[in-house]
Amino acid sequence: MTQRGTLGVAVIGTGRMGADHVRRITEVISGARVTAVVDIDAERAKQLADGIDGCTAYTDPAAALAADDVDAVIIASPGPAHEAALLAAFEHDLPVLCEKPLTPDAASALRVMEAEQKLGHRRVQVGFMRRYDAEYMKLKSLLDSGELGRPLMLHNRHRNADVLSYYTEQMLINDSVVHEMDAARWLLDQEITAITVMKPRPSGNAPEGLSDPQFVVFETDGGVLVDVEIYANCRFGYQVQAEAVCESGTARIGEAHGMLVNAGGRWGGSIAPDFVERFEEAYDREVQAWVDATLRGEVTGPSSWDGYAAAAVCEAGVRAQAEGRRTEVELIERPVLYR
Repeated sequence: MTQRGTLGVAVIGTGRMGADHVRRITEVISGARVTAVVDIDAERAKQLADGIDGCTAYTDPAAALAADDVDAVIIASPGPAHEAALLAAFEHDLPVLCEKPLTPDAASALRVMEAEQKLGHRRVQVGFMRRYDAEYMKLKSLLDSGELGRPLMLHNRHRNADVLSYYTEQMLINDSVVHEMDAARWLLDQEITAITVMKPRPSGNAPEGLSDPQFVVFETDGGVLVDVEIYANCRFGYQVQAEAVCESGTARIGEAHGMLVNAGGRWGGSIAPDFVERFEEAYDREVQAWVDATLRGEVTGPSSWDGYAAAAVCEAGVRAQAEGRRTEVELIERPVLYR
């Protein structure tokens, strides 16, 4: 460790998520410090590093990972760059927190899993932050307790105020619904076996060429039906909700609006503008859990298998979206390392 009991972390990618993780490690959580930042934009990396004592800026991830003061890695670069960064981290046997996606497709995710298995132990935690959200954690605990009986259905709503100009129809699945894929697998402890995507008439708020909203249905190997309303241009804010329908009751999360105000003949609260604000505490909890586990010599949380499974469901989802038919998900047998 770079200091006694302190984890030296390299952050690869200094865009919105990477810079936020640098801030989080520097100002919010304990047990770690940022010793390296990596970005192809040398000036952006340098500006970030200059504000942190003992932090070095790099443009080459391999050089950063070889540094003596780097004990662990956060990968927050674009998805297509993840595989190379992960394999480089494995060469140094470094623990990794990798923002989703693990990789953009199932084939490359399989290559990552194979490389990790050759190490003989887990090294990767995938950044599916909803598993660290207080409400999702409560729902998971309730479902695991069996108090409401077996889950039968899981309803989800995922709404964004708007999306950037480069957002494509496939990104509705790969960038947005992927979170419900992982949340459903985790909440139910079941794999998704098939996916169907249906499209109502598009909203007038949707950009040209984007059929938005869409309605997605998952089938699981435990017989649960999961539906997701994805609406990327709802205009009113960012909203994530889930309701589990079980044999003996239901449980719903995502309805809270914080402080409720009554004034001027109106009542109401506020809705988060984006995912960073809505899941800020979940991100804090996720990174702190990763640091704590790493300092103990452990790797916990979503695994490379979870990243691979999400990629496989995404591929089936994009096919279902394009072809307008139910599409089965193809998964390999789960390796022993991830059981």
